Amino acid sequence: MSTQGKYFDPQTLAKIRPIGLRARYLVEGYIAGMHRSPHQGRSIEFSQHREYVPGDDLRQVDWKVYGRTDKFYLKQYEAETNLICHLLLDCSESMLYRGPDSPLNKFEYAQLAIVSLAYLVLSQQDSISVSLIDQNLQQQITPSNSPAQLNHVIGLLEQSQPGRRTALEPALRETASRLKSRGVVVLVSDLLDDPEKILQGLQHLRYQRHDVIVLQVLDDAELSFPFDQPSRFLGMEGWAPLLADPRGIRQAYQKEIQQHISKLREATRSMEIDFQLMITSQPLYLTLPHLLAQRRRRIS
Repeated sequence: MSTQGKYFDPQTLAKIRPIGLRARYLVEGYIAGMHRSPHQGRSIEFSQHREYVPGDDLRQVDWKVYGRTDKFYLKQYEAETNLICHLLLDCSESMLYRGPDSPLNKFEYAQLAIVSLAYLVLSQQDSISVSLIDQNLQQQITPSNSPAQLNHVIGLLEQSQPGRRTALEPALRETASRLKSRGVVVLVSDLLDDPEKILQGLQHLRYQRHDVIVLQVLDDAELSFPFDQPSRFLGMEGWAPLLADPRGIRQAYQKEIQQHISKLREATRSMEIDFQLMITSQPLYLTLPHLLAQRRRRIS
C-alpha cells in the first residue's frame, strides 16, 4: 500500500468479512523486510571465500579454488533470515470483551493482528505456526511457509470459540515444550492473569531461547473505566456479577490496571522481551509498523 488512504480504521474493518480480507487490506504490499532474524542462516547467494580451519564442514570447500591454489577455502554466503514465527493467540473468555464505544472486541482485534503478522511473514517466504491457548494449548498449526498456510491460519481462527478461563503459565509451558524449532514467538493476549504467573510462562519460552514478543490487547474502556451510573458488571471466566458505583472505584481501578501494565512492561524488558500495548480503537496500520520499527532498531 503506497498511500494511507488504503488503510482502514477499526470501524471500517469491523464491517469487512471474513477476517482474511480485513488483513489483506491492512498489509498487502506493506513494507517488505521489516523483520530481521537474530538467527543466521545461509542463502543461495555467494559472498566470499575464507580459509579452511580444522572443524569446518568439508562440504563447503570450494574444490575449484583448491585445484587452482592447492589450498582449502570455504564458500561463504550472504545471511538470510530463515525465520520461523510462532504466533500464540489467547482464546480465553475475557478476550470477548468489547467496550461501549469499540467496533471490535479484543479477540477480533487480536485475530486481525495474528493474520496480519502471518501475512507479512509469509510474504517474505518465512515460516509461521499458530497456537490457540487459554488454560492449555488447545490447537496448533505446525510451521510452514507454504502459500496455503495463510488459508490454514484463517480457517483455524474463524472456527475458534473463546470461552474458557485464562491460565497463561501452564499454557505457555506446554506450548514451549511443543515448539521444536527456535524462532520468534509472538503472544497476543489481554494478559488479564496473575503477572507472576504470566512471567513464569514467558520464562519457559526464553529457556528455549526463543525471541519473544508480547502484544497486550486491551479495550479503551478497560483503561478509562468510563461508566458513570451504578451498574451490574457481568463476570467473565467464572467470576460472579458485581454491583458497583463506578465513580467510587474508578481511581483505584485505574491505578490497579496501570500498575499491572507497568509491571509486565518492566519485567519483560528485563527478560529481553519486546512488549507492546495495543488498544482496540487504534488502527493496526499504526501499531504494527511501530512495533516492527522498534524491533529493527533494537536488533540492529
